[in-house]
Amino acid sequence: MSTNTPLMPKATAVWLVDNTALSFEQIGDFCKLHPLEVKGIADGEVAQGIKGLDPISSGQLSRDEITLAEKDPNRRLKLLESKVRLPEQKKRRGPRYTPVSRRHDRPNAILWLLRNHPELKDAQIIRLVGTTKSTIQSIKDRTHWNAAQLSPMDPVTLGLCSQIDLDLEVQRAAKDRPAALAAEGRGATLLPVDITTAEEQEEPTGRGRESLDLETVFAKLGGSKKTEEQDEDEE
Repeated sequence: MSTNTPLMPKATAVWLVDNTALSFEQIGDFCKLHPLEVKGIADGEVAQGIKGLDPISSGQLSRDEITLAEKDPNRRLKLLESKVRLPEQKKRRGPRYTPVSRRHDRPNAILWLLRNHPELKDAQIIRLVGTTKSTIQSIKDRTHWNAAQLSPMDPVTLGLCSQIDLDLEVQRAAKDRPAALAAEGRGATLLPVDITTAEEQEEPTGRGRESLDLETVFAKLGGSKKTEEQDEDEE
């Protein structure tokens, strides 16, 4: 599998979905997308409005390579060596940029993340949908100006983040969760041995006292009964 990523991977995936019989895994592997994201493209839920980019005309794939991969589902597409080397873009730290047309969907995406992935931290939600901590808090407290009209919507479906980014953040939160629970001291703890053994030792003594008390009571009742019978005989 080549380490290079094709130009405009999502547009390339759109073209491959529409013009080839490749599997979602093959397209996702070539375009560096999650197979579920490719499935969303095929269903029309992801990459709406994106025009497909022909990888053959752009010199990224050959027709023979596509034909071989269509016949063998286990075959992975190989990216053709480009004559032009583009410098790698450094990952930008900070909130994700959200297009203006999608910004009104962010509160719905935040509500979806809070309900379906409560383990996510605010910083992770900010990275995923490009929001602010105050907006997240207002949605949690239902003090958001449009709280009554909000409805949870998948941020991947809305195009605010990729399925890969969401899966990575969920995995990170799952790894941090056991450590957080341990730090808070939650969970059941065992009692010391001396306490449990002391309770077991005291239990037979208590039962013995109960049996002695019962014998004393029955003895008194039996004595009173004999006294009544003697009084009747004397009369």
